Amino acid sequence: MTHLWVRAESRPNEDRVGITPDGVRRLIAQGFTVTVEDSPRRVIAADAYAKAGATIAPEGSWPDAPADAIIFGLKELPEDGTPLRHRHIMFGHAYKGQPAGQVLLRRFAEGGGMLLDLEYLTDEDGRRLAAFGYWAGYAGAAVSLSAWVAQQAGGICPPVQAWPGRDALLADLRARMDATGRPRPRAIVIGARGRVGSGACDLLTAMGVTVTRWDLAETAHGGPFPEVLMHDIFVNAILAQPGAPVFVPQSALTAPRALSVIGDVACDPSSAFSPIKVYDRATSWDEPVLRVADSPVLDVMAIDNLPSMLPLESSDDYAAQLLPVLEGLDAFTAPWARAEALFVQHSGSRP
Repeated sequence: MTHLWVRAESRPNEDRVGITPDGVRRLIAQGFTVTVEDSPRRVIAADAYAKAGATIAPEGSWPDAPADAIIFGLKELPEDGTPLRHRHIMFGHAYKGQPAGQVLLRRFAEGGGMLLDLEYLTDEDGRRLAAFGYWAGYAGAAVSLSAWVAQQAGGICPPVQAWPGRDALLADLRARMDATGRPRPRAIVIGARGRVGSGACDLLTAMGVTVTRWDLAETAHGGPFPEVLMHDIFVNAILAQPGAPVFVPQSALTAPRALSVIGDVACDPSSAFSPIKVYDRATSWDEPVLRVADSPVLDVMAIDNLPSMLPLESSDDYAAQLLPVLEGLDAFTAPWARAEALFVQHSGSRP
Protein backbone atom coordinates (compact mmCIF):
# COMPACT_ATOMS: atom_id res chain seq x y z
CA MET A 1 0.00 0.00 0.00
CA THR A 2 0.97 3.61 -0.50
CA HIS A 3 3.13 5.47 2.00
CA LEU A 4 2.25 9.17 1.99
CA TRP A 5 4.83 11.40 3.68
CA VAL A 6 3.49 14.88 4.49
CA ARG A 7 6.51 17.16 4.71
CA ALA A 8 6.78 20.39 6.66
CA GLU A 9 6.81 23.50 4.50
CA SER A 10 10.18 25.23 4.44
CA ARG A 11 9.08 28.51 2.88
CA PRO A 12 8.58 31.48 5.24
CA ASN A 13 4.96 32.46 5.92
CA GLU A 14 3.69 29.12 4.65
CA ASP A 15 1.34 27.69 7.25
CA ARG A 16 -1.00 25.72 5.00
CA VAL A 17 -1.28 21.97 4.65
CA GLY A 18 -2.88 19.83 1.96
CA ILE A 19 -4.52 17.23 4.19
CA THR A 20 -6.39 17.45 7.49
CA PRO A 21 -6.34 14.92 10.35
CA ASP A 22 -9.74 13.65 9.19
CA GLY A 23 -8.23 13.02 5.76
CA VAL A 24 -5.31 11.16 7.31
CA ARG A 25 -7.76 9.02 9.25
CA ARG A 26 -9.60 8.13 6.05
CA LEU A 27 -6.43 7.20 4.18
CA ILE A 28 -5.19 5.01 7.02
CA ALA A 29 -8.56 3.25 7.15
CA GLN A 30 -8.05 2.40 3.47
CA GLY A 31 -4.65 0.88 4.15
CA PHE A 32 -2.33 3.83 3.52
CA THR A 33 0.70 4.46 5.70
CA VAL A 34 0.88 8.15 6.59
CA THR A 35 3.84 10.00 8.05
CA VAL A 36 3.51 13.68 8.97
CA GLU A 37 6.51 15.82 9.74
CA ASP A 38 6.43 18.00 12.81
CA SER A 39 6.17 21.72 12.13
CA PRO A 40 5.96 24.67 14.52
CA ARG A 41 4.28 26.77 11.82
CA ARG A 42 1.63 24.51 10.31
CA VAL A 43 -1.86 25.77 11.07
CA ILE A 44 -2.85 22.27 12.26
CA ALA A 45 -0.65 20.89 15.03
CA ALA A 46 1.18 17.58 14.69
CA ASP A 47 -0.65 16.20 17.74
CA ALA A 48 -3.90 16.25 15.78
CA TYR A 49 -2.33 14.09 13.08
CA ALA A 50 -0.87 11.72 15.65
CA LYS A 51 -4.35 11.24 17.13
CA ALA A 52 -5.59 10.41 13.64
CA GLY A 53 -3.03 7.60 13.43
CA ALA A 54 -0.14 9.21 11.56
CA THR A 55 3.49 8.61 12.48
CA ILE A 56 5.18 11.90 13.36
CA ALA A 57 8.65 12.49 11.91
CA PRO A 58 11.13 15.32 12.53
CA GLU A 59 10.76 18.46 10.46
CA GLY A 60 12.68 18.29 7.20
CA SER A 61 13.43 14.56 7.42
CA TRP A 62 11.78 13.67 4.10
CA PRO A 63 15.10 13.21 2.20
CA ASP A 64 15.68 10.13 4.38
CA ALA A 65 12.17 8.74 3.88
CA PRO A 66 11.87 5.22 2.43
CA ALA A 67 12.42 5.20 -1.31
CA ASP A 68 8.83 4.18 -2.03
CA ALA A 69 7.31 7.00 0.06
CA ILE A 70 5.49 9.72 -1.85
CA ILE A 71 6.47 13.12 -0.46
CA PHE A 72 3.52 15.50 -0.23
CA GLY A 73 3.90 19.24 0.25
CA LEU A 74 2.56 22.44 -1.24
CA LYS A 75 5.22 25.01 -2.01
CA GLU A 76 8.84 24.92 -3.09
CA LEU A 77 11.50 22.60 -1.74
CA PRO A 78 14.72 24.03 -0.29
CA GLU A 79 16.80 25.23 -3.25
CA ASP A 80 19.94 23.32 -2.29
CA GLY A 81 20.46 21.64 -5.65
CA THR A 82 20.34 18.11 -4.26
CA PRO A 83 19.05 15.31 -6.54
CA LEU A 84 15.47 14.26 -5.84
CA ARG A 85 14.92 10.52 -5.68
CA HIS A 86 11.32 10.34 -4.46
CA ARG A 87 8.02 11.00 -6.12
CA HIS A 88 6.88 14.45 -4.96
CA ILE A 89 3.39 15.88 -4.91
CA MET A 90 3.63 19.69 -4.87
CA PHE A 91 3.14 22.86 -6.89
CA GLY A 92 6.26 22.70 -9.02
CA HIS A 93 5.86 25.80 -11.24
CA ALA A 94 8.07 24.03 -13.74
CA TYR A 95 6.13 23.65 -17.00
CA LYS A 96 5.86 27.22 -18.29
CA GLY A 97 9.51 27.98 -18.84
CA GLN A 98 10.20 29.33 -15.35
CA PRO A 99 13.97 29.32 -14.67
CA ALA A 100 13.61 27.88 -11.16
CA GLY A 101 11.34 25.21 -12.58
CA GLN A 102 13.99 24.07 -15.00
CA VAL A 103 16.42 23.67 -12.11
CA LEU A 104 13.81 21.61 -10.27
CA LEU A 105 13.32 19.30 -13.26
CA ARG A 106 17.07 18.75 -13.46
CA ARG A 107 17.12 17.75 -9.81
CA PHE A 108 14.48 15.12 -10.51
CA ALA A 109 16.42 13.89 -13.53
CA GLU A 110 19.59 13.57 -11.47
CA GLY A 111 17.89 11.70 -8.63
CA GLY A 112 15.47 9.57 -10.61
CA GLY A 113 12.45 11.02 -8.86
CA MET A 114 9.22 12.41 -10.25
CA LEU A 115 7.05 15.51 -9.92
CA LEU A 116 3.31 14.95 -9.64
CA ASP A 117 2.28 18.57 -9.95
CA LEU A 118 -0.82 19.59 -8.00
CA GLU A 119 -1.62 22.25 -10.58
CA TYR A 120 -2.10 19.55 -13.21
CA LEU A 121 -4.28 17.08 -11.36
CA THR A 122 -7.21 17.33 -13.73
CA ASP A 123 -10.30 15.51 -14.91
CA GLU A 124 -10.66 14.19 -18.44
CA ASP A 125 -11.72 17.66 -19.64
CA GLY A 126 -8.64 19.35 -18.21
CA ARG A 127 -10.37 20.95 -15.23
CA ARG A 128 -8.38 21.08 -12.02
CA LEU A 129 -9.67 18.75 -9.34
CA ALA A 130 -8.43 20.81 -6.40
CA ALA A 131 -7.31 24.42 -6.13
CA PHE A 132 -6.62 27.14 -3.58
CA GLY A 133 -7.99 29.66 -6.02
CA TYR A 134 -10.92 31.04 -4.06
CA TRP A 135 -8.83 32.01 -1.04
CA ALA A 136 -5.99 33.25 -3.24
CA GLY A 137 -8.43 35.63 -4.88
CA TYR A 138 -9.94 36.62 -1.54
CA ALA A 139 -6.60 37.41 0.10
CA GLY A 140 -5.17 38.94 -3.08
CA ALA A 141 -8.03 41.40 -3.32
CA ALA A 142 -7.55 42.24 0.37
CA VAL A 143 -3.86 43.03 -0.10
CA SER A 144 -4.68 45.03 -3.23
CA LEU A 145 -7.11 47.14 -1.21
CA SER A 146 -4.45 47.51 1.49
CA ALA A 147 -2.15 48.91 -1.19
CA TRP A 148 -4.85 51.38 -2.24
CA VAL A 149 -5.35 52.44 1.39
CA ALA A 150 -1.61 53.14 1.75
CA GLN A 151 -1.64 55.19 -1.45
CA GLN A 152 -4.37 57.46 -0.06
CA ALA A 153 -1.94 58.54 2.66
CA GLY A 154 0.89 58.99 0.17
CA GLY A 155 2.61 55.75 1.19
CA ILE A 156 3.24 52.24 -0.02
CA CYS A 157 1.71 49.02 1.27
CA PRO A 158 3.41 47.93 4.53
CA PRO A 159 4.30 44.32 5.35
CA VAL A 160 1.39 41.92 5.64
CA GLN A 161 0.80 38.90 7.83
CA ALA A 162 -1.69 36.10 8.22
CA TRP A 163 -5.10 36.87 9.63
CA PRO A 164 -6.57 34.56 12.27
CA GLY A 165 -9.66 34.17 10.11
CA ARG A 166 -11.94 35.73 7.53
CA ASP A 167 -13.95 37.80 10.03
CA ALA A 168 -10.79 39.37 11.42
CA LEU A 169 -9.61 40.22 7.91
CA LEU A 170 -12.89 41.90 7.00
CA ALA A 171 -13.06 43.94 10.20
CA ASP A 172 -9.46 45.11 9.92
CA LEU A 173 -9.67 46.05 6.25
CA ARG A 174 -13.04 47.80 6.54
CA ALA A 175 -11.78 49.96 9.39
CA ARG A 176 -8.69 51.00 7.43
CA MET A 177 -10.68 51.80 4.30
CA ASP A 178 -13.19 53.85 6.27
CA ALA A 179 -10.36 55.78 7.91
CA THR A 180 -9.20 57.12 4.51
CA GLY A 181 -12.37 59.20 4.25
CA ARG A 182 -12.35 58.50 0.51
CA PRO A 183 -15.05 56.96 -1.69
CA ARG A 184 -14.49 53.30 -2.39
CA PRO A 185 -12.27 52.62 -5.41
CA ARG A 186 -13.54 51.09 -8.65
CA ALA A 187 -12.25 47.61 -9.42
CA ILE A 188 -12.19 45.24 -12.37
CA VAL A 189 -11.65 41.49 -12.01
CA ILE A 190 -10.69 39.49 -15.10
CA GLY A 191 -11.47 35.81 -14.73
CA ALA A 192 -14.39 36.68 -12.49
CA ARG A 193 -16.26 33.41 -13.06
CA GLY A 194 -13.44 31.16 -11.89
CA ARG A 195 -12.37 30.21 -8.39
CA VAL A 196 -9.80 33.00 -8.05
CA GLY A 197 -12.07 35.61 -9.52
CA SER A 198 -15.01 34.56 -7.35
CA GLY A 199 -12.92 34.96 -4.21
CA ALA A 200 -11.69 38.38 -5.32
CA CYS A 201 -15.19 39.56 -6.19
CA ASP A 202 -16.57 38.35 -2.87
CA LEU A 203 -13.94 40.25 -0.89
CA LEU A 204 -14.31 43.43 -2.92
CA THR A 205 -18.09 43.32 -2.67
CA ALA A 206 -17.90 42.78 1.10
CA MET A 207 -15.80 45.95 1.28
CA GLY A 208 -18.38 47.98 -0.64
CA VAL A 209 -16.32 48.17 -3.83
CA THR A 210 -18.13 48.28 -7.16
CA VAL A 211 -16.73 45.47 -9.31
CA THR A 212 -16.64 45.14 -13.08
CA ARG A 213 -16.64 41.40 -13.77
CA TRP A 214 -15.00 40.16 -16.94
CA ASP A 215 -14.41 36.65 -18.18
CA LEU A 216 -13.92 34.89 -21.51
CA ALA A 217 -16.64 36.73 -23.39
CA GLU A 218 -15.25 40.16 -22.56
CA THR A 219 -11.66 39.26 -23.43
CA ALA A 220 -12.24 37.06 -26.48
CA HIS A 221 -11.28 39.81 -28.94
CA GLY A 222 -7.70 39.59 -27.65
CA GLY A 223 -7.18 43.25 -26.78
CA PRO A 224 -6.17 45.93 -26.32
CA PHE A 225 -8.16 46.53 -23.13
CA PRO A 226 -8.22 50.26 -22.35
CA GLU A 227 -11.10 49.67 -19.93
CA VAL A 228 -8.66 48.15 -17.44
CA LEU A 229 -6.86 51.48 -17.13
CA MET A 230 -10.14 53.25 -16.31
CA HIS A 231 -10.47 51.40 -12.99
CA ASP A 232 -8.54 52.14 -9.80
CA ILE A 233 -7.78 48.49 -9.10
CA PHE A 234 -7.32 45.54 -11.45
CA VAL A 235 -7.27 42.00 -10.08
CA ASN A 236 -5.95 39.42 -12.53
CA ALA A 237 -7.34 35.92 -12.05
CA ILE A 238 -6.18 34.49 -15.40
CA LEU A 239 -3.27 32.06 -15.44
CA ALA A 240 -0.31 32.64 -17.69
CA GLN A 241 -0.71 30.22 -20.58
CA PRO A 242 -0.21 30.13 -24.34
CA GLY A 243 -2.72 32.39 -26.04
CA ALA A 244 -3.48 34.48 -22.94
CA PRO A 245 -4.20 38.10 -23.92
CA VAL A 246 -2.08 40.93 -22.57
CA PHE A 247 -4.27 42.95 -20.22
CA VAL A 248 -1.67 45.52 -19.12
CA PRO A 249 1.07 46.20 -21.68
CA GLN A 250 4.33 47.98 -20.92
CA SER A 251 2.88 51.10 -22.54
CA ALA A 252 0.36 51.39 -19.68
CA LEU A 253 3.10 52.88 -17.50
CA THR A 254 2.99 56.12 -19.45
CA ALA A 255 -0.60 56.03 -20.71
CA PRO A 256 -3.38 58.16 -19.16
CA ARG A 257 -4.98 56.00 -16.49
CA ALA A 258 -6.90 55.83 -13.24
CA LEU A 259 -5.32 52.46 -12.48
CA SER A 260 -3.09 52.61 -9.40
CA VAL A 261 -3.08 49.01 -8.11
CA ILE A 262 -2.70 45.72 -9.96
CA GLY A 263 -3.33 42.59 -7.95
CA ASP A 264 -1.81 39.80 -10.04
CA VAL A 265 -3.17 36.84 -8.12
CA ALA A 266 -2.17 34.41 -10.88
CA CYS A 267 1.38 35.69 -10.32
CA ASP A 268 3.62 34.21 -12.97
CA PRO A 269 5.82 37.17 -13.97
CA SER A 270 8.72 35.05 -15.21
CA SER A 271 6.53 33.33 -17.81
CA ALA A 272 6.52 34.64 -21.36
CA PHE A 273 2.75 34.15 -21.27
CA SER A 274 2.12 36.53 -18.36
CA PRO A 275 -0.79 38.87 -19.22
CA ILE A 276 0.75 41.74 -17.24
CA LYS A 277 3.89 43.23 -18.76
CA VAL A 278 4.75 46.03 -16.32
CA TYR A 279 6.67 43.99 -13.76
CA ASP A 280 9.14 41.12 -13.70
CA ARG A 281 9.26 39.55 -10.23
CA ALA A 282 7.02 38.32 -7.46
CA THR A 283 6.48 40.38 -4.35
CA SER A 284 6.60 39.17 -0.75
CA TRP A 285 4.90 39.48 2.61
CA ASP A 286 7.62 41.91 3.72
CA GLU A 287 7.32 43.97 0.53
CA PRO A 288 3.80 43.27 -0.77
CA VAL A 289 3.92 45.57 -3.78
CA LEU A 290 6.37 46.65 -6.42
CA ARG A 291 6.06 50.30 -7.41
CA VAL A 292 6.42 50.36 -11.18
CA ALA A 293 5.44 53.99 -11.82
CA ASP A 294 5.46 57.17 -9.75
CA SER A 295 3.47 59.70 -11.73
CA PRO A 296 0.76 58.64 -11.42
CA VAL A 297 1.53 55.88 -8.95
CA LEU A 298 1.12 52.25 -9.99
CA ASP A 299 1.79 49.39 -7.57
CA VAL A 300 1.75 45.69 -8.45
CA MET A 301 0.89 43.07 -5.83
CA ALA A 302 2.17 39.63 -6.89
CA ILE A 303 2.48 37.43 -3.81
CA ASP A 304 2.51 33.77 -4.81
CA ASN A 305 1.28 32.16 -1.59
CA LEU A 306 -1.71 34.36 -0.85
CA PRO A 307 -3.97 31.62 0.55
CA SER A 308 -1.59 31.23 3.50
CA MET A 309 -2.84 34.60 4.75
CA LEU A 310 -5.99 32.67 5.70
CA PRO A 311 -4.30 29.34 6.40
CA LEU A 312 -7.08 27.50 8.20
CA GLU A 313 -9.89 28.32 5.77
CA SER A 314 -7.71 27.66 2.74
CA SER A 315 -6.30 24.39 4.11
CA ASP A 316 -9.72 23.02 5.05
CA ASP A 317 -11.17 23.93 1.67
CA TYR A 318 -8.29 22.58 -0.40
CA ALA A 319 -7.90 19.38 1.61
CA ALA A 320 -11.58 18.57 1.14
CA GLN A 321 -11.22 18.94 -2.64
CA LEU A 322 -7.99 16.95 -2.84
CA LEU A 323 -8.81 14.03 -0.56
CA PRO A 324 -10.78 12.01 -3.16
CA VAL A 325 -7.81 12.38 -5.52
CA LEU A 326 -5.33 11.29 -2.85
CA GLU A 327 -7.48 8.23 -2.24
CA GLY A 328 -6.70 7.21 -5.82
CA LEU A 329 -2.93 7.20 -5.29
CA ASP A 330 -2.75 3.51 -4.46
CA ALA A 331 -4.40 2.55 -7.76
CA PHE A 332 -2.67 5.45 -9.53
CA THR A 333 -5.91 6.58 -11.07
CA ALA A 334 -6.23 8.67 -14.22
CA PRO A 335 -5.45 12.10 -12.69
CA TRP A 336 -2.15 10.79 -11.35
CA ALA A 337 -1.35 9.05 -14.63
CA ARG A 338 -1.94 12.34 -16.47
CA ALA A 339 0.34 14.16 -14.03
CA GLU A 340 3.02 11.53 -14.56
CA ALA A 341 2.74 11.82 -18.34
CA LEU A 342 3.10 15.59 -18.14
CA PHE A 343 6.26 15.23 -16.07
CA VAL A 344 7.72 12.81 -18.59
CA GLN A 345 6.84 15.19 -21.43
CA HIS A 346 8.55 18.18 -19.83
CA SER A 347 11.51 16.45 -18.21
CA GLY A 348 12.37 13.85 -20.82
CA SER A 349 12.54 11.25 -18.05
CA ARG A 350 11.14 7.77 -18.33
CA PRO A 351 8.12 6.84 -16.19
